[in-house]
Amino acid sequence: MSTRDVFEYAVLRVVPRVERGECFNAGVLVYCRAKSFVAARTHLDERKLKALDPHADVVGVRAALRAVEGVCGGGDAAGQAAGDDPGRRFRWLIAPRSTVVQPGTVHSGLTLDPEAEIERLLDLLVR
Repeated sequence: MSTRDVFEYAVLRVVPRVERGECFNAGVLVYCRAKSFVAARTHLDERKLKALDPHADVVGVRAALRAVEGVCGGGDAAGQAAGDDPGRRFRWLIAPRSTVVQPGTVHSGLTLDPEAEIERLLDLLVR
């Protein structure tokens, strides 16, 4: 019998003009302590970005989303967070910030497979 593990997730929002507060979903962060799993998957809809800000820096936004994925993956791409455990990296990424890429509220659930869960959430909440 397979057991389901608790996981936490947050949506990554793109806020092209922070002063206006308009945003759209562009990724998902998932953390499962029982599996020592943390990952991010992103999908940038350039049409939405340009609709909110015709002068948005698409390359910069993509780089910011890739940086979140890199921190989750650990290693050299995680920079100073490379030595941190998955939970600390997740907590650092979900901390509120006033930047173009922002984490949303943290939610929780149960899953058999965190890797499959992140893909399901990306399809449900972002694509």
